[in-house]
Amino acid sequence: MASNRKSVVLLGKGTLAIQIADWFCRSDDYQLRCVVPVIPEPSWTDSLSAWCRDRDVPLIESGDYEDVPDVQSASWNVSLAFSVFYSRIIPPWFIERCGHALNLHNAPLPHYRGCNPINWALKNGETTHGVTIHELTSRVDAGPIVSQARFAIDPRSDEVVDVYERSLSIGFTLFERTISVLDRLAPRPQDESQATYYRRSDAKRLGDRKGFTRAESDLDGDSTMIHAAPYAMTNGVGRLVPIRLRHLPEAQVAFAGERAAG
Repeated sequence: MASNRKSVVLLGKGTLAIQIADWFCRSDDYQLRCVVPVIPEPSWTDSLSAWCRDRDVPLIESGDYEDVPDVQSASWNVSLAFSVFYSRIIPPWFIERCGHALNLHNAPLPHYRGCNPINWALKNGETTHGVTIHELTSRVDAGPIVSQARFAIDPRSDEVVDVYERSLSIGFTLFERTISVLDRLAPRPQDESQATYYRRSDAKRLGDRKGFTRAESDLDGDSTMIHAAPYAMTNGVGRLVPIRLRHLPEAQVAFAGERAAG
């Protein structure tokens, strides 16, 4: 019955946000209450706003979460707020009214918090990258980790656009796998000793990794993909169990430990 469906507010931009919005619209368990887009929308990706208008999905045209209907009311609440590359920091008062408040970030947190995580990973010569779903907190990309996927990259041959497109595909799979077991997961705190953070103002140091492709290539001709080794991460909350994705063999997913029964 519709009354038993969990309510959702989706915030974000682009192709992956559209895929996730469409998933919620098709779900028997969730009801997409409204979508809050990034405004102005970037021209280099699909328009979430246009997608909503075409399908009569309730849209907050201003792009401001404070314009969600009745959000200022003390009685307002939502089962799930899900952010996909939303550009504003969500304040505690909003988060506290959500059963779950989650963000999808294109990085293997706690590494590469903040802006341009893929650009920086390639700039720094990383051979693995990742996508993380974590709880929203008042600190940018610092909330407890719910699930994470890691996959191989090659800074010699990969352009930013290559890793970005891979991240979108893996990110949607991670979302699907996570949402089905969300209530059973106990998010684990991030290891602050491993955290790195890049501000928007740091982009001037990216050089030829600032855009989606390098202006010039200095590859040595050996572009063999470097594959990440299997791994399992553990923490004080629970064991993160790696799961192979059949259609994405280069990715490895880890979920936070299950909540204690009762």
